[in-house]
This record gives sequence, C-alpha cells and structure tokens, in this order.
Amino acid sequence: MRQKIVAGNWKMNNTLNEGLKLTTEIVNMVADEVRGDVKVILAPPFVLMPQVKNLIKNVDKIYLSAQNCNENASGAFTGEISASMISSIGATHVIIGHSERREYFNENNAQLAKKVDLALVNNLTPIFCCGESLEIRESGNYETFICNQIKESLFHLSAEAFSKVVIAYEPIWAIGTGKTASSQQAQEVHAALRKYVAGQYGDAIAENLSILYGGSCKPDNAKELFACPDVDGGLIGGASLKSRDFTDIVKSF
Repeated sequence: MRQKIVAGNWKMNNTLNEGLKLTTEIVNMVADEVRGDVKVILAPPFVLMPQVKNLIKNVDKIYLSAQNCNENASGAFTGEISASMISSIGATHVIIGHSERREYFNENNAQLAKKVDLALVNNLTPIFCCGESLEIRESGNYETFICNQIKESLFHLSAEAFSKVVIAYEPIWAIGTGKTASSQQAQEVHAALRKYVAGQYGDAIAENLSILYGGSCKPDNAKELFACPDVDGGLIGGASLKSRDFTDIVKSF
C-alpha cells in the first residue's frame, strides 16, 4: 500500500504569529477529524520551521518540511540553507525542484540532482517536483519532457536511495492560468511517470512510489483527484494557507 500524503507548501507567506495560528488550527483539526493512514506535511518558510516543529512534535500524523535546500553541504553562500541545517531542527522532508524555483531561480536538473543527494545524506525525504509549461503541454511532448526531468535528477540514485523519494507532478500550465487540469489528465501523467520509473527500477519500487498532484488542488476537487489509481496525494499551495480547506483536502481520501 503506497503512503498517502498531503503536503502544504506555504511558499513566502505567513508572519510568525500567522504561522503559529495556522499550525495550531491544523494540529487540532487533524487530531479531531483525520482518520486513516495519511501523512500530513507542513512546509513553512525557513524562519518559521523551528516554531512549527515545536507545535507538531507530539502529533503522529504531521511532519515538517523545508521548501528548498542548497546544493552545497556548507560554505560561503550567504542567505542559503543547507540540508544538514534543515535536518538538525527535526525536519523530515524537503521540497526540491518546485516549478517556481526552476522558473524564477533558474534551477536545472543537474543542480537538483545534487540537492537530492544532500537531502538523502542528511536523512531528509526529497519531495521532487516535475512538470511542464503550457508551451510544452501544447507541443504534445510533455511526457518525454517530464520523464527527462526525473531521469536527469533522480536516475543516478541506487534503487535503495530512490525508494526514499516522493515525486510531485506540477502541471504548471494549469496553475493560476485559468486553465484546469482534469483528473484524467493528472492520472495520465502519474501513470506515465510510474511506468517510466518501473523501466529503471522495476515494478516493486514503482508501485511503492508516492506520486503527489501539485496542481490547483482544492477541497472541491481533491476527492476526485485522490480517487485516481496513481494519484497518492497532493502538494498543496494556496489552499494550505487556510486550515479548514487544508484539513478538508487531507480528509478527501
């Protein structure tokens, strides 16, 4: 049985007080309402991570993630955060290769491979993001494009190391554009990714791989998305900033 996961990426949102309030609300709602084997992950900005960790430390279902890490282990990289720093405060996950990091900070597949390696060395689970722009989607070559992202950033890993990775598919063309990715389109790509992974690592590892949907997932479409056989949860953006919406998504399995 693949692990069901709902991860909330707060991006560059929430002050300290706002973050503490949101975390407290989510902790209480998850404790009161969520049943079943679903892993909840919160990815606040770096400055809020220790405080969020303190609030979730006694909650079984909720884990802490960073939104990024640097591709170097340490050194003179002002303003950057290393995987070892993230691990040292008790985080268990790190988002790597988010579409906004690729677009705004020009992160490439080779750079992301280094980040994945350092995350794994520091006992962090990489939530590795992949996805295509509208131009790539309309070209018809989107499956090849997305699979190449996986190949260049993850296929250097041993089977044992790869089995620790979570993948999140982001249909960039359907995020904040007014266009909508259907559950059928999500399932199509998730199934293609699983098949591609099986070709490299075998069916057992591919079937065990959690693949999250990173499009515009909300309470009103989460149940339909999560019902797809190859969609194992969601990487949630805007809806993760509202405790009621986020908890309702968690309850959509």
